Amino acid sequence: MKKFILSTSILAVLFSCKKNETADQLETKETPTVILDSTIATPTGNLSEITQQQLTALLAPKQNDTIYVTNFFATWCGPCMKEIPHFKEKMTELNGKAVKFTFVSVDAKEEWNMAVKDFAKENELEKHIVLFDASNISPQYFMMLTKTWDGGSIPFTVIKKGDKSDETVGMMSKEMLDAKLNSFK
Repeated sequence: MKKFILSTSILAVLFSCKKNETADQLETKETPTVILDSTIATPTGNLSEITQQQLTALLAPKQNDTIYVTNFFATWCGPCMKEIPHFKEKMTELNGKAVKFTFVSVDAKEEWNMAVKDFAKENELEKHIVLFDASNISPQYFMMLTKTWDGGSIPFTVIKKGDKSDETVGMMSKEMLDAKLNSFK
C-alpha cells in the first residue's frame, strides 16, 4: 500500500511539475519561519530533514520585520531549476537584510544523498535547503498550511512578512520575484 501511495504521489508531482500556473491574485496569509531546530532535524550530509511539525512551524506566522521566502522544489523539476538562479541572485542582492530564504526539497528520499546534496553543493545552497519527505502526506495537510497549494505541483513559493503573505504556484520569472519581494518592503 505504501508503494502505491508513494508511486501515486511521485506521478502526481511529476505531472504537476509541468503546470506553470501562477497565483497572482493570492490573498495575504500568515508569516513564515526559517529557523530549524537542529536537535529535531535528521542530518543527511550537510542537509537536514524536517518533520511535518517543523514544516508547519516554518510556514507559521512570525511577528517580526523579516521577509521569509520558502520555495518548494525538486532537482528533477525543470521549472524549479529555471527559477533557482533568480532566487540566488536575490539572496546575493539582499544579503545582510532582513530576508531569509529556505528551499524545501520534496525529492524522493533516495535522491537526498546524491542529487539533492550535489545540487546544494554546486549552487552553494547547503545552508538554505531542507529535506521534506512528502511521500505520505495528504493534500489536506498542505491546504491547511497554505491558501492555494495542495502539495501536488512544484515549484511553489510562499513569501511572508508579519500578517502579509503571497503564494505562487508555478515558476517565477526574475521580474515576478522582484515585484513580489518589493511589495513586502
